[in-house]
Parts: sequence; C-alpha cells; structure tokens
Amino acid sequence: MAGLIPQHFIDELLSRTDIVDIIDTYVPLRKAGKNHQALCPFHDEKTPSFTVSQDKQFYHCFGCGANGTAISFLMDYNHLGFVEAVEELANRAGLEIPREAGQAAKSEGFTELYELMEMVVDFYRKQLREHPHAHRAVDYLKQRGLTGELAAEFELGYAPAGWDSLLKHFGQSDAAQQRLHKMGMTIQRDTGGYYDRFRDRIMFPIRDHRGRAIGFGGRIIDEGTPKYLNSPETPIFHKGRELYGLYQARRKHKELERLFVVEGYMDVLALAQHGIDNAVATLGTAATIDHLERTFRNTNQVVICFDGDEAGQKAAARAMETALPLLRDGRQVFFMFMPEGEDPDSLVRQQGRGFFEDTAKYLPLSDYLINTLKEQNELSTREGRSRMVEQSLPYLSKLPPGALRQMILRDIATVTRIPVEDIEPLIKEGSRLPRRGPTPQTRTQDKMMTPVSHLIALILHRPDLARLIDEPEELATLPDPGALFLKEMVEFIHGRPNITCAAIIENWRDSKYEARLKELATKSDILLSELEDLDRELLDAIERLRAKKRKQDRKKSTTVSRMSELTDEGKAELRNLISSRNLPSEK
Repeated sequence: MAGLIPQHFIDELLSRTDIVDIIDTYVPLRKAGKNHQALCPFHDEKTPSFTVSQDKQFYHCFGCGANGTAISFLMDYNHLGFVEAVEELANRAGLEIPREAGQAAKSEGFTELYELMEMVVDFYRKQLREHPHAHRAVDYLKQRGLTGELAAEFELGYAPAGWDSLLKHFGQSDAAQQRLHKMGMTIQRDTGGYYDRFRDRIMFPIRDHRGRAIGFGGRIIDEGTPKYLNSPETPIFHKGRELYGLYQARRKHKELERLFVVEGYMDVLALAQHGIDNAVATLGTAATIDHLERTFRNTNQVVICFDGDEAGQKAAARAMETALPLLRDGRQVFFMFMPEGEDPDSLVRQQGRGFFEDTAKYLPLSDYLINTLKEQNELSTREGRSRMVEQSLPYLSKLPPGALRQMILRDIATVTRIPVEDIEPLIKEGSRLPRRGPTPQTRTQDKMMTPVSHLIALILHRPDLARLIDEPEELATLPDPGALFLKEMVEFIHGRPNITCAAIIENWRDSKYEARLKELATKSDILLSELEDLDRELLDAIERLRAKKRKQDRKKSTTVSRMSELTDEGKAELRNLISSRNLPSEK
C-alpha cells in the first residue's frame, strides 16, 4: 500500500499525471495505434517493444517484462524510492503531499525513532574512543587490518560489557525505555524492566538507502555466541530488505558499474580497506528478491560472492532461483566462489584487490544454471536428456522473456538434442512469453486464467465496469480463488469512479497481489482485444460463477439430504469408511 502517504493523494496525483508526458521526458515516444512505443530503456533492443498505454496509464515491455505506473518508471529509471518518486511527481504537478491524521502520529513516531537511533550511533562511537575497555575492540579492528579512517567512515562503535550502559544513558523515563525496546536496542526481562541487547561487542550501524540509521550489527570481541548479533525486526528495520554498505557505496560512486554482494559486515569493511568500495552485505541472510531489486536500482551488474564449500553451493542455488525473475535484458548476475576455507575478508587480505576485479573469475548465472543441470543428469541417455529438460522448465518459466532467456533455451536444446520449438510449449504459465493473440477456441479466456482472474483483467482494462456490480458482497461467496480480493477491489473502485488502472495497481503496491495485477493488466489488451461488448462479457462471467455456485450448493444439499436418510448404523459405517480412507496404507 502507499504507506504514510494517503491513498486519496496517490489517486489524485496519478489522475493529474500523464504517463506519456513523464516517460517521454526520458525516452522519446512515438504514437503506435492507440498506444505509444519506444526502444526499452531497461534493456538493449533494436526493435521497439516498450509500450505505453495512455488509457491505462501503464507501461509494459514485451521484450524484458518491465512494467508499471508513472511512479514505478521513476523508481526504476532514476533509482528512486517510492516516496522520492511520489515527491518528484507531486513537484511536477504542483501538489503538496499531505499526511493522514492517523498516519501523522505514526510518522512522527518513526521520526522520533530515527532521531534516537542517530544518538545511539553517536553513543557507541564515543564509547569506542573513550571507554576504558574499548582498547580490546580497537586492537581487534587493527588486527583485522582496518584503519581508523575506515572505522570513522563506517561509524564503528563499541557496546560496553555492562547490562545497562545504553539504558543508563537514554532510558531515564518509562517512555524512553519503551522507545529503546521498540527500536530493538533492549530486551524485556521476564520479571519486568529491560537490559541492553548489545554488550561487549563491536557495533556496525546499518543505514538505509536514504542514510537513516535503522539498526545495528554487533560482533563479539572474544569467544562467545552468537558471533554476530543483528537488531531484530522493528518498525524501521527489515533485515530482508536492507543491505549493509549500500549507503556508503552510493556516496562514493555517482554511478556504480557493479556491486559485490557478500555475507557479513567484516567482508564489506575488508574489501573497502583494499579499495573495493562497492560491496554490500545481506546481514547474514540469504539474498532476497528485495535485496537484489535494491542492487539493480543502483547498477546492472551484481557479483554474488560465495564460499566454495557445500553450504556455498546451496546458497548459490537459492540465489539463482531468487534472481531469475529479475533478469531483464541488460541486468547481469555473476557468481564468484571463494576457495574452500576462505571468505572475501580473508581472501582480499591475501590476494589483494586484483583478485576481485579479475572478471575471468565471475561465473555468469546462465552458465551456473546450465552447468548445474548438466551435472545432475546422465546426458548420454534419452532419459537423462529428457529429465534435464523437465528440470529446466521451472527455471525457464521464471525468466522474463528476452534475449537471455532465448539463449539459455537454445543451449538447453543443444545439450539435450531436443528442438527449441518442442521445449517452448512445455514451459509453464508464468513464463510471460509474448503472445500472438487469442485463438477463436479460447476467446478471451487464458487457459491458465481462473474466472475471477478474467474478471479482474476486465476491470483493469476498463475500471468503470465495476459499476455494473451492485452488490460486491456477493463476490466473496463465489466459488473461485481470489473472490475475496475481487470484492475488495470492486469496493475500492466504487469509492473512486474515475480511477485508472495505474491507481488500482498503486493501491496494492508491495502487497502479494501487485505482481499478479501487473501481469493481468499487461495481458488484458491482448486477451480482450476481440470483444466488442465488455459490459456483457463481465455480466456473463459473473453469471457463470453464480451458476457454478448454485450447482455446488445443490450437490451439497443432496449430500446432506442423503445423510439424513441413513440409519444410525449406516452413518457409523460411512464414518468408518471415510476414516479408513484417511489412514496410511500398510507397507
């Protein structure tokens, strides 16, 4: 959803914004029928496949799969966050961004947390300089080869060993103690009260892409567990989205040629100490889609560094699956495997900067995928080659259409000796391969589209169709997955009679529905192009669902009626039969 910015403002902003004017500022558009076209700004191409719909206020590239609203375009093209993109559009439209009354307090509360977190950063930095026991932390950092200048750049600090050092300094009132706890800096005792979360640790402040302090990582100095401790999830810190070191890398480089993705804080610092100041860390977790999307907003080339052991190979496999849907043409993901027993920290100290800048050591994700599939199958047999094709289908279905996908598909066809045209029909729905248009047999119904998805596509194509649904409550009773969401969507549109497709999608930004809404908005032009009467199509689709519900209700009623006619003995026998079918079979 739109977060702290009221939804009604997003609606108004998009109603005053013409996506054609916005995109044409950056990419020259030309009229093509009722839409506009251009060479896609998100991947290299010679024939225009980037389409902008003025009616929907929505863009889509049939080559790489990029799509979205005017807000999405500014976010992706100018590497902006959501709020920054909205601010830019608001400035263009001459609008001032309001704050909802209920959300204002929430915003002020967040501001207070950010301000307090900055004070905590300063507190820990001061402890590193002045605390009587801080020499242990300083000695450790020097032993790891880090200079005072680098420690200052990354604002490293020291959390004293006591249970209440931070509490004594900032927790003078109940309200202050509660704020520290809300920020994840303290832990609540079972018996009441709080104690410091971080004790006797080197502290690594974590800043978001806007430079705000949002959390910490802490490393134990001597022996102990856990070796690294992160802030917990808080209102301002979400580990699966943030990258340690990204803020510093962006300050050093106006344009980032590539980003190295490593696992830990010390990896980032060791690389920076040796002149590689374009590394970020995933805070000890596997790389998520949010992590990779954030890197791609800053560069088109990502090098993910893994240990060379079995755990590193498993991590690479997970990273490959995560990255595949994001690989629009022009984006590159490479894997870099460390020798066994080494990590980026130890390796850069041994080998120096040149080891990481040697592009011959970068393994393209596509090569890793093909090599993995080949290693898992006996390619001298038909069965092995067939199995490789079957194993490749889930990966191919995740890749956006484009040159990279076609090249991987051709390589798989060559290895397995199965023609490309025989593999393509096997790729599951979700691949988003370009369509030539609906056949007479399927009409507008995508074979893999549910009836409710068909209704949603109709409404995205023409939001005013929602007016034909007088009683949205009925939609929730329809027997099809997504019926509850359809009801919510129709009710949302009823309160906004002039809403556009773009504004509908923006309402569900960052929700589990966003990707599917964009997909249906993209498909709707093709799927609905042959229909002359969309009003009738929508009403007929609802009536088909009603008929399906009536049939199910009759069947249920008949079953209940027959059950009521059974004797007690018959009912007991039926229950025993059902129970026996649910039991596991004997081996």
